[in-house]
Amino acid sequence: MRRAEHPAAERILLHLSDTHLRGPGPRLFDSVDGEASLTAALDAIESSGLAPDAIVFTGDLVDLGEAAAYDAIRALVEPFAERLGARLLWVMGNHDDRGAFREHLLDQTPADPSAPYDRVDELDGLRIVTLDTSVPGHHHGELSAAQLDWLSSVLATPAPLGTVLAMHHPPVPSVLPLAASVELRDQRRLADVVRGTDVRGIIAGHLHYSTFATFAGIPVSVASSTCYAQDLTVPVGGTRPQDGAQAYNLVHVYDDTVVHSVVPIDVPRPLEYIDADEAQRRLRNAGVTGSVTRAARSGVPALH
Repeated sequence: MRRAEHPAAERILLHLSDTHLRGPGPRLFDSVDGEASLTAALDAIESSGLAPDAIVFTGDLVDLGEAAAYDAIRALVEPFAERLGARLLWVMGNHDDRGAFREHLLDQTPADPSAPYDRVDELDGLRIVTLDTSVPGHHHGELSAAQLDWLSSVLATPAPLGTVLAMHHPPVPSVLPLAASVELRDQRRLADVVRGTDVRGIIAGHLHYSTFATFAGIPVSVASSTCYAQDLTVPVGGTRPQDGAQAYNLVHVYDDTVVHSVVPIDVPRPLEYIDADEAQRRLRNAGVTGSVTRAARSGVPALH
């Protein structure tokens, strides 16, 4: 007999993102049932017997900031978390509303409901830091100087099992050029804060496809959406969301490494196609320049 190279994981996180639930009325793209897809994911997870220490939703919990949508996701997820005996952690996204988020998910009525929702949770030695990258009224992400100062003070004292940073806008490049119009801005400022700290991983969403990178020397894992996903086989320069390829992530935290696994929910059906010219037009309208596709750099006529 040979001992396995790694013992059991110290902690397990269930990482879901971009559920985009809606209240009564038209569905997203007129056909996407985000609640049904999320239900399918939760049913599969529960049937698997997985026992995560925490369930982390990295933003865009609802699509239009509706109170009814927050009520719906809470009614679906809270009993699920209780049955699994897992801590439930919510993260703000650009489609979320800070006031409705606090009132309907957290039963909070703070003096300033528009303030960013940042917090720290401890899971028996593993620290989860939630950062609110949302900008009310906009879809790009930002972190204020006050938020970065707060984060720096939190990270000044290492946690026994290290820290996982949970946020909506990932500090990584996107392979879809149009995403540059809604990316996290001034990422260097965040890098200056987290570099050299005990942050072992950054988990995020927003992009609607699974991807991995490093940021300031820290692994970054982006979970796809449980609602709809981006088709990365779209012609270069374009964007094509699809009703399929939805997924979530499992995060296994070991003593010396963190393993991120992508779990698909369903199969794809295209919903929309934004071609390269339209993507470039939208980028210009958003005031974004310098997002050049590989096709343009390799000799294919540049988009215009």
